[in-house]
Amino acid sequence: MPARTMAPRSCASAQRGETAPEIAPVAALLTRRTFLGASACAVATLLTGCGSSEAGVQARQIAEVPCPYNWDNLIWDGGRPVYYENDQICSRWGVDVSEHQHTVDWEAVAGAGAQFAFVRIGNRGATEGKLDVDEFFLANAIGAQAAGIPVSAYFFSQSLDEAEAREEAAFAIEQLREAEHEGVTFHMVAYDHEPVEIEGARANDLPPDQFAANARAFCEHIQKAGFSPMIYGNQQDLMRLSVEERATYPLWLAEYGIDDPTVTFNFAIWQYTNKGTVPGIDTDADLNIWLETP
Repeated sequence: MPARTMAPRSCASAQRGETAPEIAPVAALLTRRTFLGASACAVATLLTGCGSSEAGVQARQIAEVPCPYNWDNLIWDGGRPVYYENDQICSRWGVDVSEHQHTVDWEAVAGAGAQFAFVRIGNRGATEGKLDVDEFFLANAIGAQAAGIPVSAYFFSQSLDEAEAREEAAFAIEQLREAEHEGVTFHMVAYDHEPVEIEGARANDLPPDQFAANARAFCEHIQKAGFSPMIYGNQQDLMRLSVEERATYPLWLAEYGIDDPTVTFNFAIWQYTNKGTVPGIDTDADLNIWLETP
C-alpha cells in the first residue's frame, strides 16, 4: 500500500535521540466509538442549517477535527515509534500483510511484539475489475488470532462508483463471515482505494466526490453488517474525503520517510513504512503505530 507525495508539516516536530522503554500493551485499541466522541461536536455543527450556501462551505472548513497529537511525545525506540501522554504509552505497534508476504509465522510476529495486525481480505482487479480473495486471507486471520494478536482487515478497492463499492463490501463480508466461523474476531475493516501503476488501470482518475462517495458506500455497508469501518490512504487520498467523512470514520494514514506525520486532521493509525523487517515475515513488511489519547 504505497504512500506518495507529502505536504508541509503541521504538528510539532518530535525530539529524537531519546530511549523509550519496552512497548507495553495499552488498555484498549482505539475504537470507532472513542473516535466519534472526539468528532461529535464538529459533525453536529456540519449538519445544522448549512445547506449548500457559501456559509455552509465555510462551516465545513472551520469544523475540521485537527490533529490531536503532540509529536514531541513521539519517541523512536529501535526503529519503531512509541507515543506517550503524561508518561503513559498511548500507542500500539502492528503490521499489515497480504499474499505478497506469502506464509507468515504469526507466533514469531507476536514474539517480536506486534500488538495488532491487518490482513488483506481481497481486491478488485485494477484493469478488468474482477473480485478476488487474497490467497492468504483466511490463514493470516486464523494465524494472527491464534497467536494472540488482535486482528483487523482491509479490502483493496478499485471501485468506479458506489454500486461497485457496495459490491466490494458485500464480497468482503462473505470472507469475514467465513473467518468468523473459524473463530476470528475482527476489530476494524478498512477501505483502501489508491492509484496503481498499471497500464489501463480503471480507477486511477476518480474525481474527489466519486472517491468519497465510494468510500462512504463501502463503509456504510460494512457497518450495517456489524463491523467497524475505517478508511486507509495517504494525505492526498484522505483529503479527497469531505470533512464529515474524515470526522465520521477512523482514518489510517500512510506516510513514509518522515519522523512524524504532517497532516493537519485527526487520524487513528500511521503506517510509517512499507520496508519494515519483522521476524516471521520473510519479505518487506508494512509497519504501523495505532495512536491513542487519554
